[in-house]
Amino acid sequence: MKQLLAATLLGTTALAASAQGGPMPPDGWQPPAGVLSLSAEAAAEVPTDVVRVTLAAEQEGAEPAAISSALSAKAQQVIAHAKRVSGIQAESGGFTIYPSTDRNGRISTWRGRAEVILQSRDFSAASKLAGELASQMQVQNISFSLSREARLAAESKLTEQAVAAFRDKAQTTTKLFGYGSYTIRSVQVGEAGTVTPMPRMYAKAAMAAEAAPVPMEGGKAQVTVTVNGSVQMLK
Repeated sequence: MKQLLAATLLGTTALAASAQGGPMPPDGWQPPAGVLSLSAEAAAEVPTDVVRVTLAAEQEGAEPAAISSALSAKAQQVIAHAKRVSGIQAESGGFTIYPSTDRNGRISTWRGRAEVILQSRDFSAASKLAGELASQMQVQNISFSLSREARLAAESKLTEQAVAAFRDKAQTTTKLFGYGSYTIRSVQVGEAGTVTPMPRMYAKAAMAAEAAPVPMEGGKAQVTVTVNGSVQMLK
C-alpha cells in the first residue's frame, strides 16, 4: 500500500510535468517508491527599524514656470535642511505641474506639487525634523520597513528553524508510513517575503498647522522562510 501511494503521487507529478511541456519519461520507466514531498516554514514578527516620510508642498498660479521655480527652490531648501541633521537621508520625490480648466475647457490656472523623501533609522530625529519642516512641506505619508541587516539577521535565525521543522516533519511522516529513516533527495530554502505595516496617510489640512514632532511608531514586520523538498523513505 505504501509503494502504491508513492507511485500514484509521483505518477501524478509526471503527468502534470508533461501537460506543462516537460519531458516525458522513457517507456518502461517506473517512479521510485517511498518518495515523499514535504514543506515547512518558520515565521517571526520583527520590529521595523527604518522610517520613510513623504513631505509635499503644493502651489497654484497663472504661470507654470513660476510655480515650477518656486516649488523647486522650496524642495531644495528642505533637502538642504534635512541633510544637516545627523542620521537623515533626504532626496527629491515626485514633481508635477498640471493645468486646471474651466467649464469651457480653457486653462484657468496651473497647479504644482513637489515631494521630498526622508529616510532614517532614528525615529526621534525624523519625527522632530518633520515637525520643523511643517511650515514648508507637510507630511503626506509615513511608512516603516526592515533594514537589509535586520531582515538578513531574522532570515538567518528562521532558516535554522525552518530546516529543523522540515527534518522533524520528514522523520515523523516517514515513521507514520512504516519506514525507519530517510535521505534527502532535493531541497530548496527560500524567503517567502516580508509583510510590513501599512503606510499611514496624513491629511494636509491637519498637518499644515502642526510644528510639533510627528508621532512615529514603527510596529513590526513579518518575515517568513520556507523549505520545500522531497525525501526517500528507507526501511
